[in-house]
Amino acid sequence: MSRAVEVSKDIYYIGVSDPDIRTFDIIMKTANGTTYNAYLIKTVDGVIILDTVKEEFSDEFFSKVESLCSYDEIKYIIMHHLEPDHSGALPELTKRAPDAKVFISPMAQPMLKSIAKTDNMKFETVWTNKELTLGGKTLKFLSTPNLHWPETMSSYLVEDKILFSGDVFGSHYYDNRLFDDLVGDFNYAFKYYYDHIMRPFKSDVIRALSLYETLDIETICNLHGPIIRKNPSKYMELYKKWSSTEDRLHGKKIISIFYVTSYKNTKNMAHSIYEGVEADENLIANIYDMTALDEQNMITILEESTGILIGSPTINGDVPKPVWDLLSCMMLLEKKGKFGGCFGSYGWSGEAVEMMNSRLKALKFRVPLEPMKIKLIPTKEELHNCYVYGVEFGEMVNGKMVEMTL
Repeated sequence: MSRAVEVSKDIYYIGVSDPDIRTFDIIMKTANGTTYNAYLIKTVDGVIILDTVKEEFSDEFFSKVESLCSYDEIKYIIMHHLEPDHSGALPELTKRAPDAKVFISPMAQPMLKSIAKTDNMKFETVWTNKELTLGGKTLKFLSTPNLHWPETMSSYLVEDKILFSGDVFGSHYYDNRLFDDLVGDFNYAFKYYYDHIMRPFKSDVIRALSLYETLDIETICNLHGPIIRKNPSKYMELYKKWSSTEDRLHGKKIISIFYVTSYKNTKNMAHSIYEGVEADENLIANIYDMTALDEQNMITILEESTGILIGSPTINGDVPKPVWDLLSCMMLLEKKGKFGGCFGSYGWSGEAVEMMNSRLKALKFRVPLEPMKIKLIPTKEELHNCYVYGVEFGEMVNGKMVEMTL
């Protein structure tokens, strides 16, 4: 889309399209391409720019800006998020509009200096309930950290009831018709985006929604994908549903035990641990052979589990692939408050258990127990120790105070 598009009176879309991109941030597939959304507000006293675009699309971005105003009319630049796909054109914009002041969240200060490559940029930090008024337009700022970087924020245009949400409510979905009521069905892209970008920050999503719900929102101008104007409350409700931490199991916490096994030794350990966890009637224990799970099932199970135990033998001095697949899924989760632990049988060196344990700690799981390691075939006594391990792990998930292992 090579021209600016009016979103509402005196409010314009000046973003760009990237229809040919097929992978975004390494982990996301973008079958429909994506957009880098940016906006411009015209007032009688000057212009406000909201976000910029990826650097390689700067020429198109500046062409749209120039079609609407001169650079000396730009009074303010609002940066909701400083990731390069939104800040790529910012250094050049501040050169062309040197008198414009940049508004950012307090957390964004060190990033802004790195991106701008200059100490002369005029900027001001803003947070929830701070306001900017220009020419009859009022922008109310909202602190929404970790959605999905620590410095992200949103803003609300009071007179036009528009939420400039940042990456929240975005989707990697290109359609030149731009608005949600005109484009094709992008529901799958909306959910896929949430799962990969926002899902790890569910509690932060809920906090942001509590701010948004106080506002009368008629349009959501996000940073990727279709602008939402038909039924914004539908999309907010979806985020609320997906981010809900309400316990659907009547207050009982879930401990999920995952294992792979070569000669049933690790499997037998897993079942003994399972029995130990199940001994507590206030816990629900589930046990899974990782080789029979696909990624989406893994993510769903991991997400609903407060405690996660992983068992694996050591194969060629390493952890087998199904286990690494499980561990890689964990970057898509909110891990706050989750407990983890590891166990496994081994023949020679037994590195796998320590590798898994180190990875859980690096992912910021609470790891209260030393790993359970058994050489070759577990004896009855060792299987009893596995049972005790399950009991102890369950107690800790249920709130028993312990000193975390380092």
